[in-house]
Amino acid sequence: MKILELSKSSYYYTVKVLERDDEDKEIKERITSIYNENKGRYGYRRITLVLKRQGEAINHKRVKRLMKVLGLFGITPKAKYKSYKGDMNGTVKNLLLDKKVDEVNHKTTYERNFKTTGCNQKWATDVSEFHISAGKLYLSPIIDIHNGEIVSFDISVNPNYVQITNMLDQAFSRFDNLEGLIMHSDQGWQYQMQHYHKSLKDKGILQSMSRKGNCLDNSVIENFFGKMKNEMFYGREYEFESLEHLKKEMEEYITYYNEKRIKVKLKGLTPLQYRNQSLQLN
Repeated sequence: MKILELSKSSYYYTVKVLERDDEDKEIKERITSIYNENKGRYGYRRITLVLKRQGEAINHKRVKRLMKVLGLFGITPKAKYKSYKGDMNGTVKNLLLDKKVDEVNHKTTYERNFKTTGCNQKWATDVSEFHISAGKLYLSPIIDIHNGEIVSFDISVNPNYVQITNMLDQAFSRFDNLEGLIMHSDQGWQYQMQHYHKSLKDKGILQSMSRKGNCLDNSVIENFFGKMKNEMFYGREYEFESLEHLKKEMEEYITYYNEKRIKVKLKGLTPLQYRNQSLQLN
């Protein structure tokens, strides 16, 4: 029987690879633990932030390489929004638009302005449907554009106005002063109710609406729906045995999103941590 012999260079290369694999064992376990703890919702950027907060001196390239070796891949969005120019119309003005006048070419355009300097300056809301074999649930949340926090929400088997009032009551009970806050929505029938107008006005809140047929004007809340459905719903519809089961998972996800899911844009903090940090600085 012929025995294969390794050259010195091949031998030392093999030893080096094995030693490196052994050195990576602990960090691989930690990466896997973070990945599983967040149910596969974290990619290499967020996992890198978590490791750094735990005191690990590591860069994102190494984490990305190790995740690839482990076969771990974060959930990616299905689609991204593209810019759009539309006409100004609707029953209520869009207060999240900046008017730009090009005097040379005699053109007027409008740019979306989601910029904020603190919490409770601009909120957005909408309703989204979750459909499984047992029926449908409708989620109506309010998101703070500054930190991406879900300020309040209501889940209902019907897209009725009661869930809108429940959502508003929850939000209003959290804060004493919302004077000057902009509340943005699309032109859904719920937001054209006289009671809705009055509820905002009584709190000193300025109502804002998207241009007709332009979902991009409300892209902040639409992006949240996309993240939520990608991370806990799409591909799992068959797992929800009942509407009660789905509702429980939706509620748990929103708690997770606010309190545990870190965001790169928030420098590795969760929405709730970012709000609390902002309050301390002020």
